[in-house]
Amino acid sequence: MLKAVYPGSFDPLTNGHVYIAKRAADIFGKCVIAVLDNSEKKSMFSKAERVDMIRSVFKNDKNISVAAYDGLLVDFMKKEKSRVIVRGLRALSDFEYEFQIAQLNRQLAPEVETFFIATEPRFSFLASHAVKDVFKWGGNISDMVPQEILERMIKLQNKD
Repeated sequence: MLKAVYPGSFDPLTNGHVYIAKRAADIFGKCVIAVLDNSEKKSMFSKAERVDMIRSVFKNDKNISVAAYDGLLVDFMKKEKSRVIVRGLRALSDFEYEFQIAQLNRQLAPEVETFFIATEPRFSFLASHAVKDVFKWGGNISDMVPQEILERMIKLQNKD
């Protein structure tokens, strides 16, 4: 059984992310969702909140776990004793960026392989930043994110 690592900021986790994580767990036997802070993005939730929310989404999936990390992904991979990175692809435009990152990781850790999983067409338009924008302007995102995530977004919105 292999353990795949699925890294991302997941702010918020979308149904597309859920699909990729479940596919990775089915294919490789185990999937670790690795949550990081992306300095280029403004986060809606703290890293600790995202880890907690994602754990609640996957609480019944024994072969999916969640961990936070800082620093280089390849260092996290060594800590997790994993050689498999999983990245989701929504469209061809994702591939170019993801391919560059895969090549960089390969340079840093030649033993690590990156596998790309294409999402289902119904999730091909989902991006966390777009979900946040739709939510901010009062749009219905109930079919874009898991119920647990929607509830936390509503709770955060009502705090303001």
